[in-house]
Amino acid sequence: MPDYDAIKKDLEGIEVEDNPKLVRQKSRDFFWYSPILKDQLENVTADLVVSPASEEEVIRTLKVAYAHGVPVTPRGSGTGNYGQAMPLSGGIILNLARMTKVKEIGPGRVVCEPGAIIADVDRQTKAHSGQELRFHPSTANTATIAGFVAGGSGGVGSINWGGLRDLGNVLRLRVVTMEAEPRVLELSAWDLQKVTHAYGTNGIITEVEMPLTVSYDWVDVLVGFDDFMGAVRFADALAHENGILVKEIAPIAAPIPFQYFSRHKQYVRPDQSVVVTMVAPHAMDAFLAFAGKMKGEIVFRADTLESLKGLPQAFELTWNHTTLRALKVDPTITYLQVQYPSPDHVAKVAEMTRLFGDEVPGHLEFMRFSGKIQCSGLPLVRFTTKERLEEIIRIHEDHGCPVFNPHRYTLEEGGMKRTDAVQLTFKKETDPKGLLNPGKMIAWENPDFDFSAGKTFLFPGLSDFAEA
Repeated sequence: MPDYDAIKKDLEGIEVEDNPKLVRQKSRDFFWYSPILKDQLENVTADLVVSPASEEEVIRTLKVAYAHGVPVTPRGSGTGNYGQAMPLSGGIILNLARMTKVKEIGPGRVVCEPGAIIADVDRQTKAHSGQELRFHPSTANTATIAGFVAGGSGGVGSINWGGLRDLGNVLRLRVVTMEAEPRVLELSAWDLQKVTHAYGTNGIITEVEMPLTVSYDWVDVLVGFDDFMGAVRFADALAHENGILVKEIAPIAAPIPFQYFSRHKQYVRPDQSVVVTMVAPHAMDAFLAFAGKMKGEIVFRADTLESLKGLPQAFELTWNHTTLRALKVDPTITYLQVQYPSPDHVAKVAEMTRLFGDEVPGHLEFMRFSGKIQCSGLPLVRFTTKERLEEIIRIHEDHGCPVFNPHRYTLEEGGMKRTDAVQLTFKKETDPKGLLNPGKMIAWENPDFDFSAGKTFLFPGLSDFAEA
């Protein structure tokens, strides 16, 4: 058992919290979106929260943790959905929320500390030079920039710019290693894929440089349709209209908007599906003309209301905020993450809609993937049993719709279903003791794990919490 009194003494001068209630609070994310993860991770907690205020304090913390053999799990705001920032082996939560500075803004780029809140970055870049981040998660008002890079994949704006893994969507990362003498590495270009979407398993991000684009006062617009596939066809056609500048295109099936969007339900009929969009002001006339041609009903326009007080922004109805709003009304709801590969993505959506009906109400996010328009799904699932959930996943995959499973906490099971050799090799170099966020990279914990066997990986350390 580590000597935490000695550890605290070694960390003197750095903010440390050991109150069990506060430590538990900082040991959790939105894992409870999944009934499977809720059972597995409910009792997971760290032993200590360390909140460095600078890179130097990060280095000191990692050096002390390495010397004592204590695991370290990095955390931003804890807005992840599948246990990315939960300490499966206990130890130290490295809370980076104090490192919030925007350090530099230039043409097409911004440099900031890892704990900078995404919406704050956008506010500062807009005020400075009329620029904004290319895309952001629906949790932009609370999520940190490094948390997004380490745990996210795409978001609002991905219809134009693709995802975080697309070359050029992250410019540079500064990363500290977990060694006896921690090193500071500067990564760019292809090297970024070593740590993007790696959950902090192979280095601690202390500085992020991201690209910027022109900022607009985006107009929230909801377009109504009598059936979901009408909404999907409109969304797909809009995504292919190169001259109409939008930032978000999300078809959402009835009855989700009326039942779960409490502040917007006054604008929607109970049986109405909607497409949630964000439109550039100068594109509004063209957008309205196109929606009219596609028989869409403009049910909500933010630029025609006297007051938007109390109304969430449109992007807070999309991505995983859709799931969150449903869960607030019906706690039995869960969700999936589905890819519908182009060019027949609309046909794939139609087939899944036909097969599942209201058991899996549709929610799509249109985006560019390797330069091509396609859609990813975050459909809701009316959860009954674990077995039925697995069956729903299998049926999707049998129909050519890969599922990035949000009911798993490991990197591989969530999407890759195989070892990421680049990330594993980098971890061997930067975290030789395997102390960074243990349990999240199967290839490190169990190199012989058979991904084709269909079994779930359960990190041995979880048994300690299961007995607690």
